[in-house]
Amino acid sequence: MSRIQRRALLASSAAFAFTPTIVRAQKKYDPGVSDKEIKLGNTNPYSGPLSAYGVIGKCITGYWNMVNDQGGINGRKITFITYDDGFQPPKTVEMVRKLVEDDQVFSTFQLLGTATNTVVQKYLNQRKVPQLFVATGASKWGNPKDFPWTMGWQPDYVSEATIYAKHVVANHKGAKIGVLYQNDDAGKDYLHGFQKGLGKDNEKQVVAAMSYEATDPTVDSQVIQIKSSGAEVFFNACAPKAAAQAIRKIADLGWKPAHYLANVSASVASTLKPAGLENSKGILTAYYLKDPTDPQWEKAPDFIEWKAFMGKYMPGANLADASYVYAYAVSTTMRHVLTQCGNELTRANLMKQAASMKDLVVPLLLPGVKINTGPTDFYPIQSLRLARFDGETWKLFGDVISGDTA
Repeated sequence: MSRIQRRALLASSAAFAFTPTIVRAQKKYDPGVSDKEIKLGNTNPYSGPLSAYGVIGKCITGYWNMVNDQGGINGRKITFITYDDGFQPPKTVEMVRKLVEDDQVFSTFQLLGTATNTVVQKYLNQRKVPQLFVATGASKWGNPKDFPWTMGWQPDYVSEATIYAKHVVANHKGAKIGVLYQNDDAGKDYLHGFQKGLGKDNEKQVVAAMSYEATDPTVDSQVIQIKSSGAEVFFNACAPKAAAQAIRKIADLGWKPAHYLANVSASVASTLKPAGLENSKGILTAYYLKDPTDPQWEKAPDFIEWKAFMGKYMPGANLADASYVYAYAVSTTMRHVLTQCGNELTRANLMKQAASMKDLVVPLLLPGVKINTGPTDFYPIQSLRLARFDGETWKLFGDVISGDTA
């Protein structure tokens, strides 16, 4: 995979606005589109080991309900079809085939999970059906040469882990390091990125790298082994349930390593609260979205807009769950791309517009983080800021940092 160019993203966040002028071209439609409708397809783990992420699909459903209440996109209502795959790849294959062949969706949107996206990537690319803004940061989603119909959205795991490792080198020189990661492409990306960030001179600091399966009931034994290795730094590259278990076990053992937590599990509601807020104090992560528990955003126009949406379309939802912020921001990106298509609602044009975003700011991105893509750059977001948990909320520190992907 080609190395992408680092981007310096220093501009302040601004309220999101659609481009006001849409070219009035002759109508061109692919399957899933009519004068009145655009069909989008999705799979999500509403059940199973990663069901904590199910709120993302629910929030996306609420978002498109809001868009439809506002008149749709260029006069067309969004029909959002979402199925539960339980984070079981064979089930994902079944559901995606149903979306494409029976439901005749225009595009898939936000299929969640690395393993689950992997098993349908070739099928969707062979059928030339967009696999847009997948809900996983594996680096493989930015490979337009081999998979021109697949694009990620969030910062890729290699770049994120590289940033953590560079912070370790700068602040914990010579310290022994332990890593816990999920045994799939996502976890291996985190491990690879972390080792890359350490560099050859420091990679021997990793004295324990333990994996776990998504279906494992606990990760207690792995945590015990990593502690026994003498590790003074712990990189917790786990999904929410396992991440919370690791945090809790570390506290039970009385172990106090410098603790880095993958962004995908940085939700106060779904990870830190189950683990124990006091147990989570001092953990570091990297952010590109506004944390809903951070009071500094309370008066920000985009945050007020999001809270109003949540109150109307997601009543009773836990506002401390960062997954709702994620779902809103990525859905707004998809809304932008569909809007830019105008009346040329072909799958090829959808991908063209997705690969033509320049300094786009959508609601709830951190100030200084923008979306940029191009024909050979399928990594929309490549910048993050480090944050430390103070026992109640994440506190940002330092500047926006841009990673790169090998």
